[in-house]
Amino acid sequence: MARGPLALSLGEPSGVGPEIVAKAWRALSADPSLTFAVIGDASLIEAQDVPVRSIPGPAEARDVFGQGVPVLHRPLPAPAAPGRPDAANALSVADWIEEGVALTLAGETTALVTAPIAKAPLYAAGFRFPGHTEFIAELTADAPYAGTRGPVMMLTAADLRAGLVTIHAPVADVPQLITAERVRRTARVMHEAMKRDFGIATPRLALAGLNPHAGEGGAIGLEEIEVLRPAAQALRAEGIEITDPLPADTLFHPDARRGYDAVVCLYHDQALIPVKTIDFWGGVNVTLGLPIVRTSPDHGVGFDIAGRGKARPDSLIAAIRLAAAMAEGRAAA
Repeated sequence: MARGPLALSLGEPSGVGPEIVAKAWRALSADPSLTFAVIGDASLIEAQDVPVRSIPGPAEARDVFGQGVPVLHRPLPAPAAPGRPDAANALSVADWIEEGVALTLAGETTALVTAPIAKAPLYAAGFRFPGHTEFIAELTADAPYAGTRGPVMMLTAADLRAGLVTIHAPVADVPQLITAERVRRTARVMHEAMKRDFGIATPRLALAGLNPHAGEGGAIGLEEIEVLRPAAQALRAEGIEITDPLPADTLFHPDARRGYDAVVCLYHDQALIPVKTIDFWGGVNVTLGLPIVRTSPDHGVGFDIAGRGKARPDSLIAAIRLAAAMAEGRAAA
């Protein structure tokens, strides 16, 4: 596992972040290889009835991890009430992410795990990015990186890794957004990440078709013929093992998954439905193609259950484990 502590930004203070962080610490506190340092308001963690250890920097996290949650205390400007987000706290949420990125770029932490954020209070405070992925890409844009730049969002669940060519785009816009260059770049980022971060020497990629039956030879759409198949051919010419576009309805059953290491999906639900069906509680969101390793739980802030003790930490625990493994893989590459 990773050699140093992970950074963990606390996310939306009025959501389930503090609860799942406390529960993740309870589950992992006996394993120093999964040490994380929380960046956020220590009082939010203390309210979860777990011991907290304020630390001056990430280097001290490992020494105290078995005793309490290590926290780089960054107080909020306003009280945080469960289920009631306040735009007054939104910039602190962004600052916690930014500090996590800076610590990881500096090598003080080995990877960044981000608890869920709420977009509405961030937008109300002037935040101009669609979400974590784009914000972290901007924060790392000037850092050197030997590879194809992302960001590419990839979701993992059990033995499935599904990367996305488009993310939060209206379905009506998807065909126009799927260009050969977007497909090639996404596949390159995924191919390189499989080798560097996941230790797969010869990655096998599958490419999902856009139309039913992958277009049925042009009878149900031309994107497979005009865009996807030429993109796959160009990628194979570069030495990347990738299939021609395949019918998406047969790509995700267990026998099919054994035939590839990751699948290039074209739009949000094409990846998210199988991921959440295979492992609803344990899915992880991974950002590929950045100078740092970043993972996140594959769920939102849970305002409806915040403060009620019902939030499950499974996805955060999986994100912590994956971040540690990816950081170790990258260090060994």
